[in-house]
Amino acid sequence: MKGRAEFGDASAAAWLPSDREISRSRLAGAMKRWGYDSLAKLHKASVDDPTWFWRVALDDLGVEFTTPWTDYIDTTAGYEFPRWFVGGKLNVASHCVERHARDPDASKRSAVVYEADSGARREITFGELSKEVERVAAGLVALGIKSGDRVGLFIPVIPEAAVALMACAKIGATAVPAFSGYGPEPLAARLRAAGAVALVTVDGTTRRGKRVPMKETADAAVAMVDTVRHVLVIRNDGSQVAWDNSRDKDWSTFAEGADPVPTVACDPNDPFMIIYTSGTTGAPKGIVHSHAGYLVKSGLDFGYAFDVQSDDRLGWIADMGWMLGPLMIVGALQFGAGIVFIEGLPNYPDNDRLWSIVERNKVTLLGVAPTAARGLRAATDGAAPSQDISSLRAFASTGEAWDVVTWHWLFEDVGRKRLPILNYTGGTETGGGILSNYTIAPQAPASFSGPLLGQDVDVLDADGNRTNEIGELTVRNTWPGMTHSFWLDPERYLDSYWRRWDGIWVHGDLASIGEDGFWHIHGRSDDTIKVAGRRVGPAEIESAIVTHPGIAEAAVIGVPDADKGSRIVAFVTLKDGFWPLDQAAAAGAVSRIVGKAMVPSEMIVVEGLPKTKNGKIMRRAIRAQFLGDPAGDMSALDAATPLDLIPVRS
Repeated sequence: MKGRAEFGDASAAAWLPSDREISRSRLAGAMKRWGYDSLAKLHKASVDDPTWFWRVALDDLGVEFTTPWTDYIDTTAGYEFPRWFVGGKLNVASHCVERHARDPDASKRSAVVYEADSGARREITFGELSKEVERVAAGLVALGIKSGDRVGLFIPVIPEAAVALMACAKIGATAVPAFSGYGPEPLAARLRAAGAVALVTVDGTTRRGKRVPMKETADAAVAMVDTVRHVLVIRNDGSQVAWDNSRDKDWSTFAEGADPVPTVACDPNDPFMIIYTSGTTGAPKGIVHSHAGYLVKSGLDFGYAFDVQSDDRLGWIADMGWMLGPLMIVGALQFGAGIVFIEGLPNYPDNDRLWSIVERNKVTLLGVAPTAARGLRAATDGAAPSQDISSLRAFASTGEAWDVVTWHWLFEDVGRKRLPILNYTGGTETGGGILSNYTIAPQAPASFSGPLLGQDVDVLDADGNRTNEIGELTVRNTWPGMTHSFWLDPERYLDSYWRRWDGIWVHGDLASIGEDGFWHIHGRSDDTIKVAGRRVGPAEIESAIVTHPGIAEAAVIGVPDADKGSRIVAFVTLKDGFWPLDQAAAAGAVSRIVGKAMVPSEMIVVEGLPKTKNGKIMRRAIRAQFLGDPAGDMSALDAATPLDLIPVRS
């Protein structure tokens, strides 16, 4: 092992696992059987002896290969392009759906619940899910779609999203999920890049109570793509839509009379999904995930860090076009757990929406993004929910850094210090997480207990040396779940992750490890600000700013300065009753927490902060707008938070 198997010290923790968490834990039971008394020791073994670890872990997690694998890894194509579980055969759909449907008890359990933006609710069992997957898979084959073909998924997180993803997997086709809020051009770009032969969409949905005409968007996108031959239309909102009889098929009837088809025994490295991510410049990157890689990595993360089991219901605001939607489907369903897909916003139609969904569906594990938590805390003046959320055993969180104030609100006021916050960070390219909290490990505010098993994680300085300061989050080995490459663009993949330092994955996040052993994320490394010789991530300063009682949210950027080289500018939104901003008090909060040198030269009050459609603040776009530079690809921008909320520097 070349990285660090460091885990947070219990003496610095805000939460410690109780006998309840430890006795329930799948990971704790496995560690006892394998003879390990600490996560650090097991983590080192998982990196140093991967053939042993993955063999016992896959057996423990219940991953079923229809043909057993013989070799853990094959690097014939190069270190950066490994092939996993050589000689084996398996299929994601068999593992996540079919085996549960064969179990008389499991088949009756809830598999997917949909909580719509409109307030509608739908639910299907594992048995119903399996029948629909079989029907749709047969219909796809009848249309001439075969193993290796790409099928676009432009749908909200309705139960049919899980059906479509698993039906593609069953026949060996590759799913290409796209965000449900895209316009025609970004959708067309992804379909064209993937060479999709079919598209699954819906008539429409709602967002903030307003209709989103998804079929119209799909029609406009398909008109720009030569390869799409079939459009399958799910009746979701019942609206009237244009219809092309030569191309469009009604989801509910298109498979009538189709003969059942077998589940394809896929090579573990066959593509399961291509999911596209946006950059500030250039075409979207097609992240390729395989049947074994995606199944195994999501299983390890959800099964060991989150301790997802068959009695769980995982609720999260998600979308199929972001990593989280497919990750929920594969990560939870493989264990026979139910998922509660939440479409829309946490505060629409009211600030109690998340807690009402927990109460109504008896959710056991609730995903809450830091941005969502900040918004709810500000809107409710820090009040705890009145709903019965006693079904919860934990919160989960991913996507961005926490500020300490909001973390404490969720942990203390909402969770009553009973519920751990399973902070989790990774990316679309990693197939899941790199760092996480564990249900059996101590937790400190706004941090991570340690690395995920099987990944040799480190923090390096600008010269590639280990550092105890803020540095680049890196992985010093390869692991099942990492993308197999970018679709049809291996050079861009190598440039993005492997060519800065030989044999080291550079993830693009700033990270640090405290003296107490807890890990921290400080934002994207290209958002780094260097002031007074110190490299700092914006999240550190933002966290200090929002300790001011009148500030709801903050976004920090670095801008060029003729004298200092760089200076800090903050954009803030205010809570009701705090206009105008007390600049001195806000500056004092930053000075006390991170030092006088980190006090922004300007704190500009704005009505809102530009965010992606899944709630992340778009710092790079904010910086471009403020400086008057091109913003790059803005297809991820939420139209309700336009970029012109940010003034252009005069």
